[in-house]
Amino acid sequence: MSNPTKIRASAANGITEVRALMQHEMETGRRKDESGNLVPAWYITDIKVQHNGRTVLEGQFGTSVSKNPFLVFRFKGGTAGDKLAISWADNRGEKRSDEVAIS
Repeated sequence: MSNPTKIRASAANGITEVRALMQHEMETGRRKDESGNLVPAWYITDIKVQHNGRTVLEGQFGTSVSKNPFLVFRFKGGTAGDKLAISWADNRGEKRSDEVAIS
């Protein structure tokens, strides 16, 4: 299983800002190893962010996203103590979900 997603979420003036660092190798499938063999593709395909169970961001990644993607976004609503959950799935079927309280 992968390392936890590092998440920071803070609310001010009715806007919540989220910063998330997802730990993932994000291989394109085009890089070669030391022996000249292609390294198999391995990347996050889908991401979803929920605030108290309501989806506030949903998207898809591809092979062009760099290793350990860093995501920053804002949404209306959210107060200190509310729950924010980030989940993702990759092309190998691995899934990860992490939760944090908004500060």
